[in-house]
Amino acid sequence: MKGDLAIAGGKRTVPEELKVGWPVITEEDKNAVMGVLNRGILWGPYAPEVVGLQEDFARYVGTKYCIAVNSGTAALHMAVAAAGLGPGDEVITSAFSFLASAVAVLHHNAIPIFVDIDPKTFNIDPKRIEEKINSRTKAIMPVHIHGLPADMDEINEIAKKHHLVVIEDAAQSHGTLYHGKKTGNFSDMAAFSLNSTKNMPGGEGGLFVTNNEEYRGKANMVRMFGEFLKPEEGRKYNAYTMGWNYRTQEMPAAFARSQLKRLDEYNANGKRNAEYLSGHLAEIKGVTPPFVPPDRTHIYHKYRIRLSPDELDLDMEPDNFRDLVMKTLQAEGVDTVLWQTVPILGQTLFRLKEGYGKGCPWSCKYAEKISYDPNDYPETLKLLADSLVICSEPYPIFPQPLELMKHYIEAFHRVFDNIDEVVTVKTTSVEKKPITGRAEIA
Repeated sequence: MKGDLAIAGGKRTVPEELKVGWPVITEEDKNAVMGVLNRGILWGPYAPEVVGLQEDFARYVGTKYCIAVNSGTAALHMAVAAAGLGPGDEVITSAFSFLASAVAVLHHNAIPIFVDIDPKTFNIDPKRIEEKINSRTKAIMPVHIHGLPADMDEINEIAKKHHLVVIEDAAQSHGTLYHGKKTGNFSDMAAFSLNSTKNMPGGEGGLFVTNNEEYRGKANMVRMFGEFLKPEEGRKYNAYTMGWNYRTQEMPAAFARSQLKRLDEYNANGKRNAEYLSGHLAEIKGVTPPFVPPDRTHIYHKYRIRLSPDELDLDMEPDNFRDLVMKTLQAEGVDTVLWQTVPILGQTLFRLKEGYGKGCPWSCKYAEKISYDPNDYPETLKLLADSLVICSEPYPIFPQPLELMKHYIEAFHRVFDNIDEVVTVKTTSVEKKPITGRAEIA
């Protein structure tokens, strides 16, 4: 009956009071931040909370070095710079990611080259990488999208064969495992984000990690205006290279350190919730839950499902069906978003290629002519057309009670058991309430 669906006037399925907002801020978190104010040291590249965060995270991930910075984008840019990339050099990365994966390359006048995704993992497809390699290729930047590790064995084998640097974009993958080791350990350098949407939130911030002392030193100069600065030495105000001010501050560092203590707990809770959802959603015709290969884990920074109108014998375009299902689920109280609507290269930045002005870096005399066509990435286009993310901000999957997942499954059954009614009901009046101040930023 139409009245049964919330979008048609029925009662919502999901009780709002069950939802846990993110980040969860405890008294321990507050005391950590207040400790900074009580100490009176609010900034500095070697201030105690910054140094402590670097040591704590390096120990957690298992790398020798960590540098805390003001964003995941900054950490990625530092890796690009430390690798010695510059005008005309090309970096291969995934067509499906947040913009920062490509912008960090552009920041150092290098050129991002995109590869289509594996339709099951949503990560860069290693089988498609070598066709994009040429004499200008200097690095590969795999993205552990949504918290699922990319195929690092295959990627590293390709990189070794062609003498390429590997930089992990680990912005969404804090604590996830590949062959029993945490991401950040499978490349020359890696970058994590501490934006408040992440499983390890710091308000804003990022973390650069490496096992290579030379890369660590070069990255640190990029963080510090191009200066070479040791903790025990005074500042000489002499820049050796191009540098930026990518320092983080003591209060967000203290908050991130406190959150790190609970990261494994949240990841385990998110995994439990995701496995419950996947087990039940797999039984619903027209819904495909996320896939996890047996040699790795998933921390479900994003829980993305795919929808198939064909399986339901519906003559609809995938994106129209997705939008209809999304609005109907939202009306039932299920938090859903799209999270990216075009491949990275489909954004206006790559269509106009104005860059820094006058077409740089694409117009640089060292660069070859590059064109970007979204139609060259069919798997990415299919994913963006037929998928959506549930358990979205400000209610991500990792802090939620299992009881909420049970209501989400009830809502899915309510929608898909009445799918014929769903495709005929008018949904124009149902809109997702805006979430101010919680944009996805790396």
